[in-house]
Amino acid sequence: MGSAEGAGEQLAFIRETVRRSRPKAARGLELAGQLPVARVLVDKGVLSLDQYFDYAVPAAMDADAQPGVRVRVRFGARVGASGRREGGQLHDGFVVERLAASDYAGPLAPLSRVLSPERVLTPELLRLCRAVADRYAGTLADVLQLAVPPRHAGAEAEPSPLPLPPPPAPEPGSWARYPQGPAFLGSLAAGHAPRAVWTALPGPSWPQEIARAVAATLAGGRGALVVLPDGRAAGRVDAALTALLGPGRHAALAADAGPQERYRRWLAVRRGSVRAVIGTRAAMFAPVRDLGLVVVWSDGDSSHSDPHAPYAHVREVALLRATEEGAGVLLGGLSTTVEAAQLLRTGWARPLAADRETVRALAPRIRTVTDLDEARDEAARAARLPSVAWTAAREALERGPVLIQVPRRGYQPRLSCGRCREPARCRPCGGPLETVGADLPPQCSWCGTPEPDWHCPECGSFRLRANVVGARRTAEELGKAFPRVPVRTSGRDAVLTTVPAAPALVIATPGAEPLAEDGYAAALLLDGWALLNRPDLRAGEEALRRWLTAAALVRPASAGGTVVVVAEATARPVQALVRWDPAGHAALELEERAALRFPPVSRMASVTGAPQAVADLLGLLRLPDGADVLGPVPVVGGAGGAGSGSGSGGGGRGEEVERALLRVEPGQGAALAAALKAAQIARLALRGSEPVRIRIDPPDIG
Repeated sequence: MGSAEGAGEQLAFIRETVRRSRPKAARGLELAGQLPVARVLVDKGVLSLDQYFDYAVPAAMDADAQPGVRVRVRFGARVGASGRREGGQLHDGFVVERLAASDYAGPLAPLSRVLSPERVLTPELLRLCRAVADRYAGTLADVLQLAVPPRHAGAEAEPSPLPLPPPPAPEPGSWARYPQGPAFLGSLAAGHAPRAVWTALPGPSWPQEIARAVAATLAGGRGALVVLPDGRAAGRVDAALTALLGPGRHAALAADAGPQERYRRWLAVRRGSVRAVIGTRAAMFAPVRDLGLVVVWSDGDSSHSDPHAPYAHVREVALLRATEEGAGVLLGGLSTTVEAAQLLRTGWARPLAADRETVRALAPRIRTVTDLDEARDEAARAARLPSVAWTAAREALERGPVLIQVPRRGYQPRLSCGRCREPARCRPCGGPLETVGADLPPQCSWCGTPEPDWHCPECGSFRLRANVVGARRTAEELGKAFPRVPVRTSGRDAVLTTVPAAPALVIATPGAEPLAEDGYAAALLLDGWALLNRPDLRAGEEALRRWLTAAALVRPASAGGTVVVVAEATARPVQALVRWDPAGHAALELEERAALRFPPVSRMASVTGAPQAVADLLGLLRLPDGADVLGPVPVVGGAGGAGSGSGSGGGGRGEEVERALLRVEPGQGAALAAALKAAQIARLALRGSEPVRIRIDPPDIG
C-alpha cells in the first residue's frame, strides 16, 4: 500500500511539473491594462534573428516588466488549434520598450517570467551596443553578452552605497611636465570634453597621471571610465586612485574579483553610487552615468581586441561611446598607434606630449647592436649575446637588476637559415622547423617529420640558427654566463609583479615585465629582428611598442640607465626607439598606409573560412562602389580560420583555409559592414551553416 501511495505522489509531482512548464498563454490570461506589449531582445545570437520580438505582458508582471529588465520568454512557439501560441524553448532576453500595440498581426506569446526588476540595460547602453553591432557586422545579442554581466541574485538584493560628493579638483602634479597637461585637467574639471592623444613619458608616473585625470573629471560633476590592457596595469591605476581620492569613489571591474563581486560593483556603477570605473576589456561597456572621460591606455596592445564575435576593439568602442555621450577622450600610452596618429591628422584629437628636453632627461640611453657585434668574445657567444649587450649587462649588475626581454616564452626555438635568415620550413607540409634535442635533427612542429639534411632553398646554406629562443632557454644560458647572479623569469605561467633593487637577471616576455624598485639599471631587448621580420603590416609598430614598454622601466640616462636593442640599427622602429619618438614613427607609418590605401586611411574587413564558403559569401556580397577585393589567398597552416580565436586555425592543421580582404574608402565602413551582414544571412539561409569568420578592421592584415 505504501508503494502505491508513493507512486501516486510521484505521478502528482510529474503532472504538476508539466502543468508549470506549459506556456502562460492559457485561457483567461489577463494582460496589463496599460502598454500590454513588451518588445524583447531575445538572447539567441543568431545573425538572421538580429531583431526585436513582441510579447504580451501579463497583468501580474506589469509592474516589473519595465524597459531594461531581464525576462524569460518562449521562442519558436507555434499557433495551436486554440489560436494561442504554444510550445517553444525558453530563452533569456531584455525588455527594450513597452508598447500599446504590436505590429505583428498574429497572437503574441506572453512573457514567461521577469527574472529581476533591476533595469540593467539602460537606453545609453542599448544605443552603444547597437552601434557596436552595426560597426562590426555582428548581432546585438552577442554584444550584450559582452556588455551586461551574468546576474547574481544575492548581489542584486544588496543595496548600493550612497554616492559621495564630487572631490576637489586635483593639483597638476606630474602633469606639469607636459605643456598642455594643466590645461587638459582644467578643462575636465570645468565639465568640458577635451580629446587628446597622450604620449606618456618614461617612468612609473603614468598611473598617477591617469588618476588625476579621473579626479578632475569627477570634480567637474561627470563620470570617468579607464580601460587598461591587463590586470596588472589596472591594479596600478586602482592603487593610484585609492591613494589620491580614498576608497568608495571608483570601482575596479576586474575578473579576479569573482563573478558575484564583479556584478556587485557593476550594479553600484549602474545605480549611480560610483561614478568612476577602471578595468580591462569588458569594462568598455560599464554603464557610467553622465560619462565625461574615457581613457584607453596602450591602445596598440592586442589584449584590447576581443577574441569573440563580433571582435570589437576597445579603442573603437571608446570613440563611438565618446561621440554618442559627449565625453572627453584620453588615448594614452608609451607608444603611439597609427590609428591615434590618424586622429591627430584629422584634428579629431589634440596631441598631449612633453617637449624634447624633458623626454631626453627621463629616457634611458639607447644602444644598438647588429650581427657584426655578435661573437666578439667567447663568454658573450655562450650566452648568445652580442659583446656590447654582454658588457652592458655585466656593468649594470653592479648597480641593480637587469631586464632581458625575449619575444616568446618556452624553451624550443624555431629555426631559420644562418646566412639569409629565411625561415626553415618542412618540405612535406611547409611547417616551421624547431630543435628537439642537442643530438637530434630538427623536426617540423606541425607534422613531426625530421629534417636531417635541410638546406636553404633561397641561398643554399646548410647552417641553421635559432629564430627566437624562449625565456626558459635564455635563463639557462644567461645563468651559465653569470653564475653568481640570481635569475628570475616572468611569463604567462608565472608573472612577477615586482622585483627588488638587488642585482639580478630578470628574463621576461613582452607584457610580463615586472617593476623594479628604483628602476632597472639596464635592459637588453633580444631578437629584435624576429619582431621586425614578422609578415604583418603592424610588425614595426608592435616591435616599437614592446621595446618602449620595457625601456620605460629603466632608469634615466643621467642615473646610468642603458638599453641595448639587438636589431638592425637602420630599421625605422629602432631609430624611433633611439630618439624616443613614437609619435614621429606613427606619423611616418600613417603616410605609408595612405599611399597603400591601407587602414586606418581606408576601412577593411577580412573574410576567412573554407574556400567554397568564402567563395559563396563573396558571390552574394553587394559591395559599395569603388570597393576592392584582395584575394582570396590560402592561410598558412589554417591560421585565422572561421570560428577561431585570434591567430588560431579554422580546424585541424592541414585543413584548407582561405582569406579575402575587402577594402572601401573612408565613410563607407557602415555600408561594408551592412553588406557583409546581409551576405552572411543570405549564405546561411541558402547554402547551410559552414562557418565563415567576418572581421571588421582586422588587427593582423599580414
